[in-house]
Amino acid sequence: MTAPAEDEAEDARNTRPEQAPKRRALAALIAARERTALLTSCVDDGELVAQHSPLMSPLVWDLAHIGNQEEQWLWRAVGGREALRPEIDSLYDAFEHPRATRPSLPLLAPAEARAYAADVRGRIVDLLDQAPVEESGPLVESAFAFGMIAQHEQQHDETMLITHQLRKGPVALTAPPPPVASGSCPLEREVLVPGGPFTMGTSDEPWALDNERPAHTRMVAPFFIDTVPVTNGAYLSFMADGGYHDERWWHPEGWAQIRRHGIEAPLFWRHESGDRWLRRRFGATGPVAEDEPVLHVSWYEADAYARWAGRRLPTEAEWEKAARHDPATGRSRRYPWGDTDPGPGHANLAQRHLGPAPAGSYPEGSSPLGVRQLIGDVWEWTASDFLAYPGFRAFPYKEYSEVFFGPGHKVLRGGSFAVDPVACRGTFRNWDLPVRRQIFSGFRTARDAEIA
Repeated sequence: MTAPAEDEAEDARNTRPEQAPKRRALAALIAARERTALLTSCVDDGELVAQHSPLMSPLVWDLAHIGNQEEQWLWRAVGGREALRPEIDSLYDAFEHPRATRPSLPLLAPAEARAYAADVRGRIVDLLDQAPVEESGPLVESAFAFGMIAQHEQQHDETMLITHQLRKGPVALTAPPPPVASGSCPLEREVLVPGGPFTMGTSDEPWALDNERPAHTRMVAPFFIDTVPVTNGAYLSFMADGGYHDERWWHPEGWAQIRRHGIEAPLFWRHESGDRWLRRRFGATGPVAEDEPVLHVSWYEADAYARWAGRRLPTEAEWEKAARHDPATGRSRRYPWGDTDPGPGHANLAQRHLGPAPAGSYPEGSSPLGVRQLIGDVWEWTASDFLAYPGFRAFPYKEYSEVFFGPGHKVLRGGSFAVDPVACRGTFRNWDLPVRRQIFSGFRTARDAEIA
C-alpha cells in the first residue's frame, strides 16, 4: 500500500496537462467552501440573520450571495444552463442594495441558503469536469472563471471574518497563535530599494483579475522602506506623543473624521489605566501586544503616523517593487520569496491564525532585499489612489474594478491573515475608502533616498 504523498505524486504524474487547471480550480473551490461552512456554522441562526454592524451584511446574505454568484458565472455564463433561482438575483446584487439595507430584504433563511449554495456547488463540480479549459475563450481558458469564483468566495470569507470581529458576544472562532519568530539577530529598521525600472502588474498570471493587468514598466526612484510593518509599540509612541491631538500630522479630512467621531486609538482598542491598552479580537479581550503589526487603522491614521515619524506611506509602485523586484536578475517575482505558491513558512494567510504574527516573522517569506511580511498578516495602506493601469480592460464586468477607480479609494497591498493564498499574490490589488478601520489593515512607512 502506497503512502498518501506517493499517491499524490503518482496522480500528478498521470494528470494530463490540460487537467491541471481543473485540479487547481477544484481544490480552490473546496478550500473556499470549507472556510465558508466554518464561518457560518460556528454561530446560531439568529446570529446569521442579524446585522452586527451597518457596515456589514448579515452573514446569511454573504452565504446566499456566494451561491448566487457561482450560479450566475459558472452555471449560466460558462455552462450555458438555465437559471436555477433567477428571482433572487436582485436580492444578492451588491450594487443594487447597500449593506445597511440588506436585513430588510426577503432573504433566504439559513437552511434554504445553505441548501441553495450546496445545490449550485454540486452542479458546478460536474460542470468543471466537463468544461474545456484550453483555447476556449478568456472566461474559461485556464479555468479562469472557476478561479475567479474561488477568489470571490474567499474574499467574502474575509468579509465574514470582519463581521465576526464586529459581532458582540462570546467567542465563536478559535485558532492557534502564529509561530514564534525565529532568529535572534536584530533586523535593520529599513531597506534601500534601488531606483530604476521594474515590471509592475502581470499579463501571464492565469487567475489575475482585471485591475492587476497588464504588465507594464514603471520607473521608481530609490527609496527606503520599513523592513517590517509598523508595530503596536511604535504606534503607541505616536499616541503617547499626542498624535491624535496634533492637527499638524493629519490630512484635513482625516482630522475632521477623528474629531467628529472622537477617535483616539485603533479600532477595538480600549484604554485601561496608565499606559496599558487592551484590544478585543473575535470576542476575546487581552493586552495590546507591542511586537505585533498595528491593526484596524484607517488610511488617515496611517498617513498621520508616517508624517509624525518624518516619513511617508509608500506608493503602490514602490510597495510592489519592494515585494517583487529581484535586483540580481531584474525580473519581477510572483511573490517576495519567488514564484512558488505560499506555504505555511512563507506567510500568515488563510485564517490559520486569527491575528498577525510578531513583526519580523516568516524569514522564509522575505524579499530579495530582506523586507519581511509583505504578504499576509495585515493589509498595507499605500499612498496611491486606486487607478487603472495603462492598457487596462475591464473583464469580465466593469463592476469588479472600473467603477471604483478614482481618488475616492486608496490602494492596500499584501493581504492579511484573513486572506487565502488564492486571492493574494504580489500583483493583487485591494482598495477601500480612507476612513475604513474595520478591515484588517496596517501599514509600513517609506522615505526618499538622498541621491549624492
